[in-house]
Amino acid sequence: MTFSHSKRKSRVAELCKFLKERSAATYGELADHFAVSEMTMRRDVGILAATGQVLIVPRGVQTARGFLAELPFLERIQRMGREKDLIGRAAAALVTEGSSVVLDSGTTTLQVAHHLRDKHCTVITMSLSALQELADSATVRVELIGGVYRSSSQDLVGPQVYQALSGVRADRVIFGAAAVSLNGDVMVNDTDAAQGLVRAGRQRLLVVDSSKLGAEALYRFCELGQCDLMITDEGAKESDLEHFRKYVKIQIAR
Repeated sequence: MTFSHSKRKSRVAELCKFLKERSAATYGELADHFAVSEMTMRRDVGILAATGQVLIVPRGVQTARGFLAELPFLERIQRMGREKDLIGRAAAALVTEGSSVVLDSGTTTLQVAHHLRDKHCTVITMSLSALQELADSATVRVELIGGVYRSSSQDLVGPQVYQALSGVRADRVIFGAAAVSLNGDVMVNDTDAAQGLVRAGRQRLLVVDSSKLGAEALYRFCELGQCDLMITDEGAKESDLEHFRKYVKIQIAR
Protein backbone atom coordinates (compact mmCIF):
# COMPACT_ATOMS: atom_id res chain seq x y z
CA MET A 1 0.00 0.00 0.00
CA THR A 2 1.37 3.41 -0.92
CA PHE A 3 2.12 6.03 1.72
CA SER A 4 -0.45 8.42 0.23
CA HIS A 5 -3.16 5.74 0.35
CA SER A 6 -2.35 4.95 4.00
CA LYS A 7 -2.41 8.67 4.79
CA ARG A 8 -5.86 8.95 3.23
CA LYS A 9 -7.22 6.16 5.45
CA SER A 10 -5.93 8.00 8.52
CA ARG A 11 -7.48 11.24 7.31
CA VAL A 12 -10.85 9.57 6.64
CA ALA A 13 -10.82 8.20 10.20
CA GLU A 14 -10.18 11.72 11.50
CA LEU A 15 -12.94 13.02 9.24
CA CYS A 16 -15.31 10.53 10.86
CA LYS A 17 -14.47 11.86 14.32
CA PHE A 18 -14.78 15.47 13.14
CA LEU A 19 -18.24 14.93 11.66
CA LYS A 20 -19.49 13.18 14.80
CA GLU A 21 -19.07 16.53 16.57
CA ARG A 22 -20.93 18.54 13.90
CA SER A 23 -24.17 18.05 11.99
CA ALA A 24 -22.83 19.40 8.67
CA ALA A 25 -19.82 20.96 6.98
CA THR A 26 -18.97 22.38 3.57
CA TYR A 27 -16.14 21.03 1.43
CA GLY A 28 -14.35 24.34 1.93
CA GLU A 29 -14.53 24.07 5.72
CA LEU A 30 -13.28 20.50 5.62
CA ALA A 31 -10.47 21.34 3.20
CA ASP A 32 -9.29 24.18 5.47
CA HIS A 33 -9.49 22.01 8.58
CA PHE A 34 -7.50 19.13 7.09
CA ALA A 35 -5.22 21.33 4.95
CA VAL A 36 -6.01 19.56 1.69
CA SER A 37 -7.74 20.55 -1.55
CA GLU A 38 -11.52 20.46 -1.91
CA MET A 39 -11.22 17.71 -4.54
CA THR A 40 -9.22 15.58 -2.12
CA MET A 41 -11.86 16.15 0.53
CA ARG A 42 -14.63 15.21 -1.94
CA ARG A 43 -12.94 11.82 -2.46
CA ASP A 44 -12.54 11.31 1.29
CA VAL A 45 -16.19 12.19 1.88
CA GLY A 46 -17.17 9.78 -0.90
CA ILE A 47 -15.44 6.92 0.93
CA LEU A 48 -17.12 7.85 4.21
CA ALA A 49 -20.53 8.30 2.55
CA ALA A 50 -20.28 4.73 1.27
CA THR A 51 -21.01 3.59 4.83
CA GLY A 52 -24.46 5.18 4.62
CA GLN A 53 -23.79 7.13 7.82
CA VAL A 54 -23.15 10.52 6.22
CA LEU A 55 -24.99 12.12 3.33
CA ILE A 56 -23.50 14.09 0.45
CA VAL A 57 -25.44 17.34 0.04
CA PRO A 58 -24.88 20.36 -2.22
CA ARG A 59 -21.50 21.93 -1.36
CA GLY A 60 -20.76 19.52 1.47
CA VAL A 61 -21.78 16.70 3.77
CA GLN A 62 -24.12 16.16 6.70
CA THR A 63 -24.33 13.39 9.25
CA ALA A 64 -27.11 10.90 8.72
CA ARG A 65 -29.56 10.08 11.50
CA GLY A 66 -28.12 7.51 13.88
CA PHE A 67 -24.49 8.21 12.98
CA LEU A 68 -22.30 5.48 14.53
CA ALA A 69 -18.58 5.04 15.01
CA GLU A 70 -18.66 1.64 13.34
CA LEU A 71 -17.84 1.91 9.65
CA PRO A 72 -18.47 -1.36 7.79
CA PHE A 73 -17.35 -0.11 4.38
CA LEU A 74 -14.16 1.40 5.76
CA GLU A 75 -13.51 -1.76 7.71
CA ARG A 76 -13.84 -3.78 4.50
CA ILE A 77 -11.36 -1.47 2.79
CA GLN A 78 -8.87 -1.88 5.62
CA ARG A 79 -9.32 -5.65 5.83
CA MET A 80 -6.78 -7.19 3.44
CA GLY A 81 -5.95 -3.58 2.55
CA ARG A 82 -2.46 -4.21 1.22
CA GLU A 83 -3.65 -7.17 -0.81
CA LYS A 84 -6.54 -5.21 -2.32
CA ASP A 85 -4.19 -2.39 -3.23
CA LEU A 86 -1.88 -4.81 -5.06
CA ILE A 87 -4.82 -6.47 -6.80
CA GLY A 88 -6.15 -3.08 -7.84
CA ARG A 89 -2.77 -2.08 -9.24
CA ALA A 90 -2.46 -5.35 -11.18
CA ALA A 91 -5.94 -5.03 -12.68
CA ALA A 92 -5.41 -1.39 -13.64
CA ALA A 93 -2.17 -2.34 -15.38
CA LEU A 94 -4.18 -4.52 -17.77
CA VAL A 95 -6.33 -1.57 -18.86
CA THR A 96 -4.72 -0.29 -22.05
CA GLU A 97 -4.50 3.35 -23.04
CA GLY A 98 -7.60 4.54 -24.88
CA SER A 99 -9.69 1.52 -23.89
CA SER A 100 -13.00 1.24 -22.06
CA VAL A 101 -13.77 -0.59 -18.83
CA VAL A 102 -16.94 -1.33 -16.88
CA LEU A 103 -16.08 -1.10 -13.19
CA ASP A 104 -18.25 -2.74 -10.55
CA SER A 105 -18.82 -1.24 -7.09
CA GLY A 106 -16.93 -2.66 -4.12
CA THR A 107 -13.83 -2.20 -2.01
CA THR A 108 -11.42 -4.05 -4.30
CA THR A 109 -12.70 -2.38 -7.46
CA LEU A 110 -12.32 0.96 -5.66
CA GLN A 111 -8.59 0.20 -5.56
CA VAL A 112 -8.70 -0.45 -9.30
CA ALA A 113 -10.19 3.02 -9.75
CA HIS A 114 -7.43 4.49 -7.58
CA HIS A 115 -4.76 3.06 -9.89
CA LEU A 116 -6.58 4.12 -13.06
CA ARG A 117 -6.37 7.82 -12.23
CA ASP A 118 -3.45 8.52 -14.58
CA LYS A 119 -4.64 6.38 -17.50
CA HIS A 120 -6.29 7.66 -20.66
CA CYS A 121 -9.43 5.52 -20.64
CA THR A 122 -13.21 5.49 -20.27
CA VAL A 123 -14.68 4.07 -17.06
CA ILE A 124 -18.34 3.07 -16.99
CA THR A 125 -19.53 2.48 -13.45
CA MET A 126 -22.46 2.45 -11.06
CA SER A 127 -20.17 3.14 -8.10
CA LEU A 128 -20.36 6.62 -6.60
CA SER A 129 -17.19 5.88 -4.65
CA ALA A 130 -15.32 5.18 -7.90
CA LEU A 131 -16.79 8.37 -9.34
CA GLN A 132 -15.44 10.34 -6.38
CA GLU A 133 -12.05 8.66 -6.75
CA LEU A 134 -11.81 9.60 -10.42
CA ALA A 135 -13.58 12.96 -10.25
CA ASP A 136 -10.47 15.12 -10.63
CA SER A 137 -8.54 12.86 -13.01
CA ALA A 138 -7.49 14.78 -16.10
CA THR A 139 -7.28 11.64 -18.22
CA VAL A 140 -10.19 9.37 -17.24
CA ARG A 141 -13.62 9.87 -18.78
CA VAL A 142 -16.28 8.59 -16.38
CA GLU A 143 -19.77 7.51 -17.44
CA LEU A 144 -22.13 6.95 -14.51
CA ILE A 145 -24.88 4.36 -14.95
CA GLY A 146 -28.12 5.54 -13.35
CA GLY A 147 -30.30 3.56 -10.99
CA VAL A 148 -31.69 3.51 -7.46
CA TYR A 149 -29.36 4.93 -4.83
CA ARG A 150 -28.11 2.38 -2.28
CA SER A 151 -26.60 4.24 0.67
CA SER A 152 -24.97 1.20 2.28
CA SER A 153 -22.46 0.87 -0.55
CA GLN A 154 -22.74 4.30 -2.19
CA ASP A 155 -23.74 2.91 -5.56
CA LEU A 156 -26.70 2.65 -7.94
CA VAL A 157 -28.70 -0.54 -8.39
CA GLY A 158 -31.90 -1.86 -9.90
CA PRO A 159 -33.44 -2.65 -13.30
CA GLN A 160 -32.17 0.63 -14.75
CA VAL A 161 -28.61 -0.60 -14.27
CA TYR A 162 -29.40 -3.90 -15.98
CA GLN A 163 -31.01 -2.09 -18.89
CA ALA A 164 -28.05 0.26 -19.27
CA LEU A 165 -25.51 -2.56 -19.11
CA SER A 166 -27.38 -4.55 -21.76
CA GLY A 167 -26.33 -1.93 -24.30
CA VAL A 168 -22.67 -1.80 -23.22
CA ARG A 169 -19.84 -3.75 -24.84
CA ALA A 170 -16.66 -2.41 -23.29
CA ASP A 171 -13.15 -3.73 -23.78
CA ARG A 172 -13.11 -5.04 -20.21
CA VAL A 173 -15.36 -5.50 -17.22
CA ILE A 174 -13.76 -5.67 -13.77
CA PHE A 175 -15.81 -6.95 -10.85
CA GLY A 176 -15.41 -8.39 -7.39
CA ALA A 177 -17.29 -10.96 -5.32
CA ALA A 178 -18.09 -11.93 -1.75
CA ALA A 179 -16.83 -15.49 -2.31
CA VAL A 180 -15.58 -17.98 -4.86
CA SER A 181 -16.81 -21.45 -3.99
CA LEU A 182 -14.95 -24.69 -4.61
CA ASN A 183 -17.81 -25.60 -6.95
CA GLY A 184 -16.65 -22.85 -9.26
CA ASP A 185 -19.37 -20.33 -8.40
CA VAL A 186 -18.72 -16.60 -8.07
CA MET A 187 -21.00 -15.57 -5.20
CA VAL A 188 -22.45 -12.39 -3.67
CA ASN A 189 -24.42 -11.57 -0.52
CA ASP A 190 -27.24 -9.50 -1.98
CA THR A 191 -29.73 -9.68 -4.81
CA ASP A 192 -28.87 -6.16 -5.97
CA ALA A 193 -25.67 -7.30 -7.69
CA ALA A 194 -25.56 -5.83 -11.18
CA GLN A 195 -27.10 -8.45 -13.44
CA GLY A 196 -25.73 -8.31 -16.95
CA LEU A 197 -22.35 -7.10 -15.71
CA VAL A 198 -20.48 -10.16 -16.96
CA ARG A 199 -21.78 -9.64 -20.51
CA ALA A 200 -20.85 -5.94 -20.59
CA GLY A 201 -17.20 -6.48 -21.57
CA ARG A 202 -15.22 -8.54 -24.04
CA GLN A 203 -12.69 -9.47 -21.34
CA ARG A 204 -13.94 -10.34 -17.86
CA LEU A 205 -11.62 -9.78 -14.90
CA LEU A 206 -12.55 -11.02 -11.43
CA VAL A 207 -10.67 -9.30 -8.59
CA VAL A 208 -10.84 -11.05 -5.20
CA ASP A 209 -8.49 -11.24 -2.24
CA SER A 210 -7.43 -14.67 -1.01
CA SER A 211 -9.83 -14.65 1.96
CA LYS A 212 -12.71 -15.07 -0.52
CA LEU A 213 -11.34 -18.24 -2.12
CA GLY A 214 -13.02 -21.47 -1.09
CA ALA A 215 -15.72 -19.56 0.76
CA GLU A 216 -19.43 -19.31 0.01
CA ALA A 217 -21.99 -16.50 0.08
CA LEU A 218 -25.77 -16.33 -0.22
CA TYR A 219 -26.27 -16.02 -3.96
CA ARG A 220 -24.64 -17.36 -7.09
CA PHE A 221 -23.65 -14.48 -9.40
CA CYS A 222 -21.96 -16.31 -12.28
CA GLU A 223 -19.73 -19.26 -13.05
CA LEU A 224 -16.01 -18.86 -12.54
CA GLY A 225 -15.53 -20.31 -16.01
CA GLN A 226 -17.23 -17.22 -17.47
CA CYS A 227 -14.29 -15.12 -16.32
CA ASP A 228 -11.19 -14.73 -18.48
CA LEU A 229 -8.88 -13.97 -15.55
CA MET A 230 -9.01 -14.01 -11.76
CA ILE A 231 -6.57 -11.74 -9.92
CA THR A 232 -5.85 -12.56 -6.29
CA ASP A 233 -2.98 -12.18 -3.81
CA GLU A 234 -0.07 -14.24 -2.51
CA GLY A 235 -2.07 -15.41 0.50
CA ALA A 236 -3.97 -17.91 -1.64
CA LYS A 237 -3.29 -21.56 -0.82
CA GLU A 238 -1.54 -23.45 -3.59
CA SER A 239 -4.11 -26.24 -3.31
CA ASP A 240 -6.90 -23.71 -3.90
CA LEU A 241 -5.08 -22.17 -6.84
CA GLU A 242 -4.53 -25.57 -8.41
CA HIS A 243 -8.24 -26.31 -8.01
CA PHE A 244 -9.44 -22.98 -9.44
CA ARG A 245 -7.09 -23.21 -12.42
CA LYS A 246 -9.45 -25.89 -13.73
CA TYR A 247 -11.96 -23.09 -14.26
CA VAL A 248 -10.00 -19.92 -15.00
CA LYS A 249 -6.58 -18.40 -15.62
CA ILE A 250 -5.14 -16.90 -12.41
CA GLN A 251 -2.78 -13.99 -11.85
CA ILE A 252 -1.11 -13.39 -8.48
CA ALA A 253 -0.73 -9.71 -7.61
CA ARG A 254 2.69 -8.90 -6.14
